[in-house]
Amino acid sequence: MDNNIEYIGKVALHYDCYSGKDLYEDGSEDELLNIVSNHGENEYNSIIDQRKDWAILYHLSDIRENIVDWMPIGKSDEVLEIGAGCGAITGALARKAAHVDCIELSRKRSLVNATRHKDMDNIDIQVGNFQDVEKSLTKKYQYITLIGVLEYAASYIKSDEPYVEFLNIIKKHLAPEGKIVVAIENKYGLKYWAGCKEDHLGTYYSGIEGYIGVDSVKTFSKNGLLKLGEESGLTDMEFYYPYPDYKLPMIVYSDDYLPKQGELTNNLRNFDAERMMVFDESKAFDNIISDGMFDIFSNSYLVLYGMTE
Repeated sequence: MDNNIEYIGKVALHYDCYSGKDLYEDGSEDELLNIVSNHGENEYNSIIDQRKDWAILYHLSDIRENIVDWMPIGKSDEVLEIGAGCGAITGALARKAAHVDCIELSRKRSLVNATRHKDMDNIDIQVGNFQDVEKSLTKKYQYITLIGVLEYAASYIKSDEPYVEFLNIIKKHLAPEGKIVVAIENKYGLKYWAGCKEDHLGTYYSGIEGYIGVDSVKTFSKNGLLKLGEESGLTDMEFYYPYPDYKLPMIVYSDDYLPKQGELTNNLRNFDAERMMVFDESKAFDNIISDGMFDIFSNSYLVLYGMTE
């Protein structure tokens, strides 16, 4: 038996690139592991309701899966999930695809992921830093997902252009006609103007003001994401608009199906931090929709990047 592989049920965790230390966690991992070890998925929603804790909601809610459930991932497709975390999206991908390879920096989070999906035989989790694991990847993938990951590229990609470099590295592992799936907050999302704190920094207006003095994290406008695609040679781009945001999306709009006035009324679901209420977001969204500018102020983006032939 390979000492660098651990099995949780049918899920294999690979430790060839693991440093032995978890460099990223939010403190909820032990509690989450206890929950998924002792409860089935059908009990998660009642536990979320009982605990009323953001971390438990964020990591265990089945609403998280809405971000990928609609995608035409086929039974013969190979998927690479970068930054798999505690597995909120992994199960949805594994139910659709032939196989899912996960990359996750944290062993604790990987244990949560493996435990909740222990009955699935098409998941492998590579525990370690992306740059180390990436060197050993041999497959070409139809889908490579970056769900809440791209914004951290500057933290682990050593480059003058870390976001472009990150996409350039990833696209080497993309199959012909494959897609890189990026879900990320819009730095000009209406919720930030209306009084929500920036998701990563917990401060007001940080993204709107240009992340002054911040090097570790960065989100983008629609134009910024378009520019990233162009500079990375990923010129086939499709934009989608998760609402209220990509973390807990109740609906995903597209350029072919944009919201109508009166539809965007679910704007107070800010569970992770206190917020101000500077104005009525529903009325502002109606005005923005009337002026044809929803794509500029959508709270989040989901972008499918591909290479134009």
